[in-house]
Amino acid sequence: MMKLWEIAHSRTGDKGNISNISLIAYDMKDFELIKEKVTPEKVKDFFKDIVKSEVVRYELPNVGALNFVMYDALGGGVTRSLSLDKHGKSLSSYILEMEI
Repeated sequence: MMKLWEIAHSRTGDKGNISNISLIAYDMKDFELIKEKVTPEKVKDFFKDIVKSEVVRYELPNVGALNFVMYDALGGGVTRSLSLDKHGKSLSSYILEMEI
């Protein structure tokens, strides 16, 4: 077992109540492992306390990245959420704690 931060980095964006997390392999040789282990179902389970709808994964194999779009994940969005992290920027750090 290892943590994702050992082989990848991440970025996060938001649009309304949707959080977008990109997971990018440091080394292309690790992309297949990340693709195999980090499924939409596992991401939804990992974020089960905040994601209230579906998680969709998009693959970008040419750059060794996965993009996860998490619907209904930001407590209503920036203008409605009472969260300290209304944009969900800390989610990129949190996903890197996932064990694979």
